[in-house]
Amino acid sequence: MANHLSSLKKIRQNHIKRLRNKYVYKSTKTAIKKLLTDKNKKQYSIVISMIDKLAKKNIIHVNKAARLKKKLSQKLSLIS
Repeated sequence: MANHLSSLKKIRQNHIKRLRNKYVYKSTKTAIKKLLTDKNKKQYSIVISMIDKLAKKNIIHVNKAARLKKKLSQKLSLIS
C-alpha cells in the first residue's frame, strides 16, 4: 500500500475515474442493445455519438469504435 499522500490521492482519483468510465461504457452498451431491438433512426445518431465520445476519452480504442459503428450500420441497413 502506498504511503505518500500524493500516491493515496492518485489511488482515490483512479478509483473514481474507473467507476465513471465503467458507468459510461455500460450505458453505451445498453443503448446499443436497445437500438438493435427498437431499430430507431433517431436513436442511431445518439448511439454513434456515445461511441465517438468513448473513443475520444480513450475508454475504448478508436478501432473498436469504428468496428462497432460499422456493425451497427450493417445491422440496421439489413433490417430497414
